[in-house]
Amino acid sequence: MTGESAQLVNDAAPYVVSALSAYGGAVLAKSKEEAANATVGVGRRLTRRIFGTRHEGDPVPKVLADVIQDPSDPDYVGALRVAMRDALAADRGLADQVRAILATAGGATASGERSVAVGTNSGIIATGDGNTFR
Repeated sequence: MTGESAQLVNDAAPYVVSALSAYGGAVLAKSKEEAANATVGVGRRLTRRIFGTRHEGDPVPKVLADVIQDPSDPDYVGALRVAMRDALAADRGLADQVRAILATAGGATASGERSVAVGTNSGIIATGDGNTFR
């Protein structure tokens, strides 16, 4: 895999994992609904572009089903990254499409419990319990 493909996977994987967590098996379903969360919306677009679309209720590829089952499992996420890398390496046009989708993302991603995505911040961001500010 080229360094460029590796970087695309690094940039795209958090979005895809977020979309899988939010939508489950419906992530590939053709739908007119828009995601309320920008990260999840970009992730859904990336997932559908890389893995194709399905009708609601159709089975999803095993690599996606595994991440849907447990998005925090590093082995499942690793397998997802390999599948994404292989798809990008096999189709140069796909890599260009993924790059274009990522360009719309604005660069801020958050994935996981208590994650924060911020483009610009001039205040306090606190994650955790029992925070106090003076």
